[in-house]
Amino acid sequence: MKFVNPLPFVADISRSKSFYSEVLQLQILEDHGNFVQFDNGFALHDGASLYQTVFGESRDESGPYGRRNLVLYFEDEDIDTAFKRIADRVDLIHEVRQQSWGQRVFRFFDPDGHIVEIGEPQVTTSVSKPYEP
Repeated sequence: MKFVNPLPFVADISRSKSFYSEVLQLQILEDHGNFVQFDNGFALHDGASLYQTVFGESRDESGPYGRRNLVLYFEDEDIDTAFKRIADRVDLIHEVRQQSWGQRVFRFFDPDGHIVEIGEPQVTTSVSKPYEP
């Protein structure tokens, strides 16, 4: 089985498309109106239409879909420049800080309240072994 990408529900696809393309500078690969695929594999889906598709019913509540329980993780080679470019345009959770594992990251909320993390690339020193039950 191959993992393809996360597909967060968003309340306003136009607002979220603008946010990810303008603030994070992601390039749009496909735009089908209610579904937007970026060139890095990340995608967004209009929440109302995806909710109907997945559950076969309309959503009873309105408002953002983010619940502070999912992190959308991105990397940038120049974390300090990315922070300067993005920080004043988002609802910042925290500035660039070094994590216990040595990586520097910053976090903020997207328009739907999903947590977005931007980290510097990490160099891995070991090869992971496949899961064996």
